[in-house]
Amino acid sequence: MYPTLLQPQVIQKSSYPHCRFCGEPLQFTLVDLGSQPPCESFIGPEQKNQKESVYPLHVYVCSKCFLVQLEEFVAPKKIFTEYAYFSSYSKTWLDHAKKYAEMIVKKLGLDQNSQVVEIASNDGYLLQYIKQKGIPVLGVEPAANVAKVAKEKGIPTLVKFFNLETSLELVKENKQADLIIGNNVLAQVPDLNGFVDGLKTLLKPSGVITMEFPHLLRLIEENQFDTIYHEHFSYFSLFTVEKIFARHGLTIYDVETLSTHGGSLRIYARHIDDKDPYKTVTVNVAQLQSKEKLAGLTNLETYVSFSEKVKEIEKSLKDFLLTLKRNKKTIVGYGAPGKGNTLLNSCGVSADLLEYTVDKNPYKQGKFLPGTHIPILLPDRIKETKPDYVLILPWNIKEEIINQTSYIGEWGGRFVVPIPRVIVFDANGVEMPILDSTL
Repeated sequence: MYPTLLQPQVIQKSSYPHCRFCGEPLQFTLVDLGSQPPCESFIGPEQKNQKESVYPLHVYVCSKCFLVQLEEFVAPKKIFTEYAYFSSYSKTWLDHAKKYAEMIVKKLGLDQNSQVVEIASNDGYLLQYIKQKGIPVLGVEPAANVAKVAKEKGIPTLVKFFNLETSLELVKENKQADLIIGNNVLAQVPDLNGFVDGLKTLLKPSGVITMEFPHLLRLIEENQFDTIYHEHFSYFSLFTVEKIFARHGLTIYDVETLSTHGGSLRIYARHIDDKDPYKTVTVNVAQLQSKEKLAGLTNLETYVSFSEKVKEIEKSLKDFLLTLKRNKKTIVGYGAPGKGNTLLNSCGVSADLLEYTVDKNPYKQGKFLPGTHIPILLPDRIKETKPDYVLILPWNIKEEIINQTSYIGEWGGRFVVPIPRVIVFDANGVEMPILDSTL
């Protein structure tokens, strides 16, 4: 029995959606963020007065396998055929990719006779570092506009969605992989079973898969509700992803915790029947299994209070911005990431509170954020208008942004980070009181 005040919310309806992995009816809600436009559906000036398409951003948790997930309201082809996210615009992410490339080539002993395939390879941000070492690479990327950039860098790229059919095509072309890489793609796959089956098919008998994805534990513990959006169909714990891979004959033999995207996991997987002693299941796996169990990720009770925490964050950010506005302070944003759009739409923050945001990506400049219609300008606009506060929307790279934009200290400007709580920093990145005598 659950304590009275901690009863999981059972959805009262005649029929339920079903878990995309195990098929269990989804009767429990993690959080309901209402109806929102897809987070990467940026609006051109000519579309500003047109009606936007919105879809439920309702997150469920499966009571059997504990996969946290959204229903598939927006088809992947609609989201990813032309995509606004280019990985190479973040120096932090490029540094991460380069460090990974150096590590994995040495760890697996890859050379000119190896084959490396990256799923959702974006603009070649990672494969460029492996190709530089003379190792054959292939990217699989569904967004033609993004893949075009990779090809211009000399990265062979197949413009397709990855699934079992694509995998079989690559095997016929003798492209079976010694290493398959998937960074922040597993969450974007509605057909999990077909996708993982494709990974197994493409992997050589002695090959290795590495995948990175945001850790569900960090999402819950640090109130990272803004990382929920339509293009992320699922949110993973090690507990759940082990079940998914095992069903398709793959063993996760090692795992690392990463700081990227607010806290991620990097898993290493092999075929179940691969007896290589260097791929024996490590103590890292057992330790993280224990940590997740102690944190309650296999108990429904753990998921119950999350919705209330989200409401507190939404209220505190909106109240803070309203207070600044009442005191004649100017507030702008930095960045136009997907997480920022979920945050602003959930909190009801529009252009009357956030005058504009800036972004390095030319693809987004001159457009408007979906839902809120906040204009996206060039980063230099901050120097021109000298705002009192800069709200950092991609808070996961706040150090990089503060370092690049520390010039706001010249006029006493400050930074605001919204997650895991509202925090104010001075131009040097030193935390300050949220509200002080300057108001």
